[in-house]
Amino acid sequence: MSRPSLPQPAPGDVLLVCTCYEDGKALWGRLLEEIGGRQEGDVLVLGDSGVRLLPVENPEWDYLHGGNVPALIPDGGAVPPVVVLADISVVYGGDGPLLVDLAVTPGRGVRVPPARLGEILAALLDRILAFDDLVRHMDICGMYLGDGGRPAFPPPTTTPHRSFPALPATDAALLVRTSFGDEEGWRALLEELGGADEDGWLGADMDPDEINVEHWPLTALVVDDRAFEGLQPGQVPALVPPEEHTTLVALADDRTFVEPGRPLIVVDLYDTPGQPAVLPCRMVGSLANNLEIANMDFYEFVAQEGVEPWWEGS
Repeated sequence: MSRPSLPQPAPGDVLLVCTCYEDGKALWGRLLEEIGGRQEGDVLVLGDSGVRLLPVENPEWDYLHGGNVPALIPDGGAVPPVVVLADISVVYGGDGPLLVDLAVTPGRGVRVPPARLGEILAALLDRILAFDDLVRHMDICGMYLGDGGRPAFPPPTTTPHRSFPALPATDAALLVRTSFGDEEGWRALLEELGGADEDGWLGADMDPDEINVEHWPLTALVVDDRAFEGLQPGQVPALVPPEEHTTLVALADDRTFVEPGRPLIVVDLYDTPGQPAVLPCRMVGSLANNLEIANMDFYEFVAQEGVEPWWEGS
């Protein structure tokens, strides 16, 4: 699905993009009230920070996700370091706005409290804070300095400085191999997940009568390609084509082949793009199924530091 490019902001301005619409009308929830600021022409100037936010609307950006944003930056101009999204989680969930990284690992995101948006953006623009600092200090809900508890497996902030190809477009899940040192372990992982058919699909032919609802099987397209060797969670959202609503991307990395339970790194694509959840491979199908039916949120599968995960008893 092709979307219009984002406008080129004036130097020093930050785009605030509405991505939630109803009958073509932009929905901002209470965000504009919560962030405050004074109107100067088309721009909102946020308190003492002096940060200039440019709110922009276009119904064709409805349901735009953080990972889609880098592809919409106009060619030829200066790339802004960050874009702010007012998305469905802001409008209906009361979450903080989503900051999307464009400078270091384009497409990854972190949420911030609305009242601190000006302060945090000013620190980013003045290089007092780096986007990596925001990611390192977000809670299990993806909120910078939030009170949801520290993730047991913090997102890595050191990423390969090379490009990766786009991932396949699918409305299901993707299982992507990123470690290629253990061929036997890879085959064992696929076997444990039910085996892949000749088209590379796991769970395509599962019998509904044989499904264990406690450990829902994973339906996923397998990506076994060395072009994705070393791929990190924060790099994933920008590689997911916007044509389909991919449920999630699960990475099989070095950890998968040496630790009990064959854990996979599952990557959030929507609430906090790039946020990882490290799960035993037997639990990934349950996460995908719960996301598909909107029964649970991604953060509920993010292990909290010092707390036994709820799935350990299942």
